[in-house]
Amino acid sequence: MVTDVHTHYVPRGWPDLGWPGAPSLRVESEREAVILVGGAEFRRIRHECWDPRARLESMDADGVDRQVVSPTPVFFGYDRPPAEGVRIARVFNDLALEICDGDRLIPFCQVPLQDPDLACEELDRCLANGHRGVEIGNHAGDRDLDDDGIVRFLAHCADRGVPVFVHPWDMPSGPRLDRWMARWLVGMPAETHLSILAMILGGVFDRVPDTLRICFAHGGGSFAFWLGRLENAWHRRKDVVGVSEKPPSAYLGRFGVDSVVFDERALRLLVDTFGEDHVMLGSDYPYPLGESPAGELVRTAGFLTDGARAKLMRRNAEVFLGC
Repeated sequence: MVTDVHTHYVPRGWPDLGWPGAPSLRVESEREAVILVGGAEFRRIRHECWDPRARLESMDADGVDRQVVSPTPVFFGYDRPPAEGVRIARVFNDLALEICDGDRLIPFCQVPLQDPDLACEELDRCLANGHRGVEIGNHAGDRDLDDDGIVRFLAHCADRGVPVFVHPWDMPSGPRLDRWMARWLVGMPAETHLSILAMILGGVFDRVPDTLRICFAHGGGSFAFWLGRLENAWHRRKDVVGVSEKPPSAYLGRFGVDSVVFDERALRLLVDTFGEDHVMLGSDYPYPLGESPAGELVRTAGFLTDGARAKLMRRNAEVFLGC
């Protein structure tokens, strides 16, 4: 049961979200559409985003049995007032269930993370309706994942046995990052790295139960490469580096990462750093910077044993998902 834990959806249209410049969709044909933000083109998409039959055909071609289907982060709406955030989440969460109709497409919801109490309520509503987990952004405004309210939401996820997928979003922009897709090529890895630092150095893993099942997108960003630097800083400048009870390396077993790193040397670093029990197949389907065919790197990596490959392709996802 090969499982891809990192894919996204976009509905084929949604109601007006209610403010000038809100994300909208311009449908250009049965197979093509454009996401608009502030009236400007954000991303061109194809019918694989909303058509479950097209998704299943791609999965069959790639040898993938199941997909975790998560929101596209541009729709999180964390910058909106909480009441609007709830309405946005409900619109997309309900539309997701229309796309994920069947056992092979596993829906993850979104929540108004800017208000933890409302986030917990929306999560519970979605679980009752059929969602199996939640995708959150790596921050809500200037609040990182060690914010007290977000920690309370994560503890709620742990209590409910809900898997959490963390995806970078709202990367910094500017003249140096607005060329070469640098916001995606540099900003996304850096944002993911920062969110793991917040979980460790902010003492989140010391405050939430070890039943929390949490996975970070894009191989955890640059975290694995710079773990040694982080460890060194924690020991040498403990007075200013975080409040964690233990050194950073002690928390490696508390979270997982996906395999979307595109290079066997990088995948080896992930497995060496996190362990073969904490890396899961992810593709970022159906977006153009994702891996295609999904799982090709894991299938062909020469350093993996058959047992390790089976863990990355399916068993670790089964633990993460609880099924």
